[in-house]
Amino acid sequence: MLAHSDAKAMAKSLRAALAERGQEIPHSAALEIVARQFGLPSWNVLSARIDGAGDNGARAPFAFEQAIPIVRIFDVAKAHEFYLGFLGFSVDWEHRFGENFPLYTQVSLGGLTLHLSEHAGDASPGGNMVVYMSGVEAFQKGLLAKDYKYNRPGLERQDWGLECTVIDPFGNRIRFMERQGKS
Repeated sequence: MLAHSDAKAMAKSLRAALAERGQEIPHSAALEIVARQFGLPSWNVLSARIDGAGDNGARAPFAFEQAIPIVRIFDVAKAHEFYLGFLGFSVDWEHRFGENFPLYTQVSLGGLTLHLSEHAGDASPGGNMVVYMSGVEAFQKGLLAKDYKYNRPGLERQDWGLECTVIDPFGNRIRFMERQGKS
């Protein structure tokens, strides 16, 4: 049975092999590649499958997949400026029930997927989410380099690790966290 330590060792080995060839990738990208090697869409799905197996290797009767937060937005242009332009997400798909109806869309960046919604009942503005990641310091420096006039996130050392918080134009807070001792 595959363990987290085995999958992470595979990712580490992959990163080292690529680095020898002059190709640097973050650990999170290596984990995503390992998941695809097992025929799964993401590290989150592989991790959930690993977690779903008991000590004797037997599968639990259920398995969780990636949770996708729904984020309330009010203005598509402002949302695109922030999520696509500033943070670097890409639009996966968009849905409207008709012309001039509210937007519901999926955006993603690496292994992170969010749903953005103009629908009043989908989420409350001013939400707060935690996104665990590796390379938060490099991510934060990349954001600062974009010189986005509405958001200049800093880094905070917390007891649990390093944190970079951004706030979207609608008051939603995303806390990017790198756990203590992770890289």
